[in-house]
Amino acid sequence: MDHLGIARYLGIESHLVTRVNTLYAARVIATSEDVAKLAGVSRATVSQILNGRGQRFATATRERVAQAAAELEYQPSAAGRTLAKGSSDIVIAVVPNTTFGGNLQDIFQTATEELAMRGLTLLLHLSGSTTGPLDRVIAGMKPRAVVSLTPFSPSERQLLEARGVKAFDPTTGGSRRDVNVEIGALQARHLIARGYRRVAFAHLHDARQDPFGQGRETGVRAECVAAGLPEPSIIRLGISMDDALAAIDSLDLPGVGIACYNDDVATTLLSAATLRGWAVPRDLGLVGMDHTPLSAVTIPPLTTVGYDLSAVAYNLITTALSGIGETVSDRELADAHFSLTERGSS
Repeated sequence: MDHLGIARYLGIESHLVTRVNTLYAARVIATSEDVAKLAGVSRATVSQILNGRGQRFATATRERVAQAAAELEYQPSAAGRTLAKGSSDIVIAVVPNTTFGGNLQDIFQTATEELAMRGLTLLLHLSGSTTGPLDRVIAGMKPRAVVSLTPFSPSERQLLEARGVKAFDPTTGGSRRDVNVEIGALQARHLIARGYRRVAFAHLHDARQDPFGQGRETGVRAECVAAGLPEPSIIRLGISMDDALAAIDSLDLPGVGIACYNDDVATTLLSAATLRGWAVPRDLGLVGMDHTPLSAVTIPPLTTVGYDLSAVAYNLITTALSGIGETVSDRELADAHFSLTERGSS
């Protein structure tokens, strides 16, 4: 707020503006009444114009209100906007209670910034075993939309429909693409091409939900059938040496290629195989998932699959913006693709 704006706000002559009353004005949170007083209009007029319902007012009046709000650095009440519009400026992102790679923070940071440019706020909600917490958040926040990087569960979808909330996930628009099947298939094809005639899939076993593992196992199975190989062995382990040693001992080594749920699982199995004296990749092959920084510094370095989750998030936000009526003519859907980085573990 400049000196002239402060003077008008405090109702004094501009030459009387001092550092003291400048600091005072900076500390005071402007109200719609202050904006109305500065613009020479009623509070009702300010409310209607700043909440997007000012079309019936003269252009000069709308400009005067906008200028006064800018001078006073006025922020309309979120509760007031919600009451006026029937929904808030919040977009809820449902985060599944599962294991993601370290790039999840970058994904949501980008989404936060993109939504902020549209005047929207991203709120992260961790999915639980029931929909009760999500229901309470929706009831209290009245979000413009709810998005998820993974398909909503049937119970979540039922809740969102009952609440009348616009919801968007990777299946929005009728897409039947199962990216997890593609990931498992890519891992298995690589192992088979490298000469492994027996293949296994290693699930991550922990207390979190597993919305990804079954699809990846399905992809591995399909590739084994296509290559005329036996059905894959299925092993499950937590990130612990005891689990990994038990998993290694359960396989008929040597000669097995293991498609792993993620790089953490692959790294754990690599350590266990080394302790048991099996050579990687001669006696067993390992392919991880997530292309984590750690995958490049193991001995040997892990072969791993990278997936452009930022493109998935970008596409999801674009679809959501379009669905809530925002202009997206400047946003083209990105090509979300996989890439396999071949290293020493296969």
